[in-house]
Amino acid sequence: MTRYLIIDDEAIAHEIIRGYCDKIPDFQLAKSCYDAVEALAFLGSNTVDLIFLDLNMPMLKGFDFLRTLSHTPKVIVTTAYAEHALEGYELNVVDYLLKPFGFERFLKAVNKVMTEVPERVPTTESSEEPLFFKVKGKHVQLRPREICYVESVGNYCKIVTLSREFSLRTSLTDLLQLLSGRGLLQVHKSFAVSLEKVDVIEGNRMCIGSTTIPVGRTYKLRVQDVLKKQKRLDF
Repeated sequence: MTRYLIIDDEAIAHEIIRGYCDKIPDFQLAKSCYDAVEALAFLGSNTVDLIFLDLNMPMLKGFDFLRTLSHTPKVIVTTAYAEHALEGYELNVVDYLLKPFGFERFLKAVNKVMTEVPERVPTTESSEEPLFFKVKGKHVQLRPREICYVESVGNYCKIVTLSREFSLRTSLTDLLQLLSGRGLLQVHKSFAVSLEKVDVIEGNRMCIGSTTIPVGRTYKLRVQDVLKKQKRLDF
């Protein structure tokens, strides 16, 4: 989960950034601040992974704010002024978005943040420990390594293995949290897969047996990062 902070004195800027972030998986708004002083107070007792920072604000300018931080999260500047770009890169700003910007350009900036800290498929010894899922009044035992993929279907999640499948009344987010560290990678807003079970990757889809699973646009970069780490071919 990527926790982000918006620092901008314009309400419309907050609405646009929040709207774009809502389209990106695993992004969570930590706080909306309308000046840098408010942000300093928040960061005094909270941590975030990413800051969307305006520059021309009252009381304390954006770059002056950055210089006060002892620990600086990743920063994407969002501003109407292009002349400060060089100064921003000297402060290790990840990207510089010139207002007004569209979603495609915004996503490119966010992907730079995700590339700097690539997501990996976690694997631990706990991946061998069985779990019990309550299904229709019965407790069904399942070893996480058996899972081929999970799919979100309405208010349920379908768990599919090579030999069986069953549905649970839960969200995909909650299920993946339960299965954290068990080798599953989310590749679409409705799907997570075990890469060990994937037979073919072609374009924006994966195949496990006869089942085709889509790879969402906002997940593709993360999948590529994982494949590179595992020395698999890119796609």
